Amino acid sequence: MTLRLGDTAPNFQQESSEGTIDFYDFLGDSWGILFSHPADYTPVCTTELGYTAKLKDEFDKRGVKAIALSVDDVKSHKGWIQDINETQNTTVNFPIIADKDRKVSELYGFIHPNASETLTVRSLVIIDPNKKVRLIITYPASTGRNFNEVLRVVDSLQLTDNHKVATPANWQQGEDVVIVPSLKDEEEIKQRFPKGYKAVKPYLRLTPQPE
Repeated sequence: MTLRLGDTAPNFQQESSEGTIDFYDFLGDSWGILFSHPADYTPVCTTELGYTAKLKDEFDKRGVKAIALSVDDVKSHKGWIQDINETQNTTVNFPIIADKDRKVSELYGFIHPNASETLTVRSLVIIDPNKKVRLIITYPASTGRNFNEVLRVVDSLQLTDNHKVATPANWQQGEDVVIVPSLKDEEEIKQRFPKGYKAVKPYLRLTPQPE
């Protein structure tokens, strides 16, 4: 299956390190981050899952739930979690889906046959509270993810969902944003952005972050 931005994220029921997961029930009204790993007991994945556990407060602040996936079984996951906790000085605080039958991997397109016919690639999907896919990032198995970028994207998505703005290159929380080109009414602009704006070009208008 090819998953694209704006698609409804498929629901599934699957075993995990924390029991049977119904994905929609797990997400509830929260944002979700589903990320896949090539296999248990792999070095890069171990660092990623440890770092994700350390980000719990940041995820909670943004109303985000994290859930991981690997093609190994629950018993393997539980042993691996002990290693993650020990080596990364943390406690894994999210489920890891046991996708031995590749059901979820196939559903979400996490297996790329030209990279590996059996292992999942290092993919990450951000899903909003309406269960819509808002971001898909896929890395090769050899490259660990940048979770600071993931947080940055969540911040951007949540901000731009609530205001008629977009975020420029390398934007960080608190920096100026771009007024969307479709907003042209000056009175509405004044109401929405009382701090004013700078028109670099008619189509490029910068304003302080609304929140």
